[in-house]
Amino acid sequence: MKKRILLALSLVLALCLLSSCAYLPFAGLTDMLGMVAPAEVADHGDTVTISKELYEKYEQFDKLIEIQEIADMYFFEEVDNEAMLDGAALGLLSGLDDPYTFYYSPEEYAEYWEDDEGEYAGVGIQISGNYATGLCTISRVFDNGPAKEAGVHKGDILYKVEDLYVDAYSLQDAVDIMRGTPGTDVNVTFLRDGEEMSFVLTRAQITVNRVESTMLAEGIGYIALYEFAGDCAAKFEEALDNVVKQGAKGVIIDLRDNPGGWVDDAETIGDLFLDKGTLCYLEYRDGTREYYSTKDGKTDVKLVILMNEHSASSSEILAGALKDRADATIVGVQSYGKGIVQSVIPISDDGSGMQLTIAQYYTPNGNKVHKIGITPDVEIQLPEGDNGMYEFADLADPQLSRALEVMQEKLAK
Repeated sequence: MKKRILLALSLVLALCLLSSCAYLPFAGLTDMLGMVAPAEVADHGDTVTISKELYEKYEQFDKLIEIQEIADMYFFEEVDNEAMLDGAALGLLSGLDDPYTFYYSPEEYAEYWEDDEGEYAGVGIQISGNYATGLCTISRVFDNGPAKEAGVHKGDILYKVEDLYVDAYSLQDAVDIMRGTPGTDVNVTFLRDGEEMSFVLTRAQITVNRVESTMLAEGIGYIALYEFAGDCAAKFEEALDNVVKQGAKGVIIDLRDNPGGWVDDAETIGDLFLDKGTLCYLEYRDGTREYYSTKDGKTDVKLVILMNEHSASSSEILAGALKDRADATIVGVQSYGKGIVQSVIPISDDGSGMQLTIAQYYTPNGNKVHKIGITPDVEIQLPEGDNGMYEFADLADPQLSRALEVMQEKLAK
């Protein structure tokens, strides 16, 4: 069973990656969605007889049918009934008052699966939109992409795409413009230290690198994990093998700004550092629990984990398990606190889907994460005015520098 949890409404909006959750093959899904069981329907040629219980269920939707019929009769233009049904589905799920539960149109659902693969046609940047300032800051520049080749840096401000001036509220429109057919051009303007830099970027097929690693100091490896998706678990294991071969006795895992992703990936990565036991457990509405577990055969290294206020979901699952069971030291600030799990479920036969919050999760020691987060063992805030936009493994980054000190202290004991 695969479940994915991600920071919804994340400020991190990638050109290639939309904040999303993923498919869970659900036992009893037909019953859960209230679909019609054959025993409740009798076919009499031109008429169908249904049970009283089923009739009363359908009767709840009379208002929606009436609205649709009035619009179909009196709206000043031809009515798009499919679009109205999509809107009704959106509204129905919004009634749950859960920002992590929503409807995917067929187009959105298809795009979601494409995004999860980590390949897209665009310019190769990831953007963080700040709704307080309106600024859209480049948080990652992907290797071998047009933006990287043009000299775009992490920390640059996305200012204009074609004729669209970009702020946090128009960011998705800018992302849509920058995506397109490989080999076609798009005009993009950035700000750096207040100076405009305009580029004609040729869209290309981008492959997202979700893991980066290096040796940070003698005996200390550093692995940055950007999200739990695609091939991240395999790439993480490769990175771990590489730093261990280079003599790493301790590993710093950087989960800052990691919004989460597949629980299975958190389980696979956690298994590298844990022997047999619990990674986390989910608790459903009826009180039943589902356990994610690790097996024997861990890599014997010391661990320090970097987290910030945007580390969420599967990041918190992994950090919570390693804190509880592997004596990992958490450095940074309190994490986001998204301790609930979503499933994305295909619905109907038109390619649409829905995302639904289905459970809470807890750390191996039974600690609740939702709306609480993971508390750092060593707290270090970024200085006022520091946006944290450091290049990979830059020890001018005060949080990374402190994590290195903490690891050196652990190894010296």
